[in-house]
Amino acid sequence: MSQDFVTTRDGVAIFYKDWGPKSAPPIVFHHGWPLSADDWDNQMMFFLLQGYRVIAHDRRGHGRSTQTDLGNEMDTYAADVAALTDLLDLKGAVHIGHSTGGGEVARYVARATPGRVAKAVLIGAVPPIMLKTPANPGGLPIEVFDGFRAALVANRAQFFLDVPSGPFYGFNRPGAQVSQGVIENWWRQGMMGGAKAHYDCIKAFSETDFTEDLKAITVPTLVMHGDDDQIVPYADSAPLAAALLKHGTLKTYKGLPHGMCTTHPEIINADLLAFIKS
Repeated sequence: MSQDFVTTRDGVAIFYKDWGPKSAPPIVFHHGWPLSADDWDNQMMFFLLQGYRVIAHDRRGHGRSTQTDLGNEMDTYAADVAALTDLLDLKGAVHIGHSTGGGEVARYVARATPGRVAKAVLIGAVPPIMLKTPANPGGLPIEVFDGFRAALVANRAQFFLDVPSGPFYGFNRPGAQVSQGVIENWWRQGMMGGAKAHYDCIKAFSETDFTEDLKAITVPTLVMHGDDDQIVPYADSAPLAAALLKHGTLKTYKGLPHGMCTTHPEIINADLLAFIKS
């Protein structure tokens, strides 16, 4: 198992993990806001033990990557991924993105060098666009994201406890099996990153329009989403994204939350494996 850094054109160090045989089929994981590659521990171990090469990076400003105050937007995020895939010379990779990472996957895959990508997966992902606009009347109002920014500036440490304790994993639902370890691990990952990058990323994940990216993607793409997602509401994301993809498949999970990769890995991992093998 290895971990290292790739240096981008603007001098930012992007941390990544690269585990498994270098000759094995590669799977690249893209994490959500404000987390890190560690959010994929369960999936990376599952696919490593299935014989795959698994790779995950910390987005700039997140985790162990440089806490830069510049470039915290989707075009640069996608360019950072391209720098990593070029360094590792990945061919025929499957790119899997959760939440903000799903937006990063959409932007990267739409622009990727031919041959680099075989398939893509968007899980609880932000595309096509989260923000309510005249063209997207079902989106969330700007006040929601302004609230995120205000909470982050006022008390990031408390905000990063409130989100996983409640809506992210559905722990605020009656009868939910709350895991304190999961909550604290979310907090740990969030607090590793930089406040400025996290602040900027709210705009990136909420206001970026991925419509043209989705239309440009030609590889088979699986869209997975829980219909009780309280972070990225289902109706204005997954069905719309799947409809824009040339080869999109929508899989809806009744009652599952935004963080379903963590709360229900036995379901998500099995479906990912089936899609990758198909």
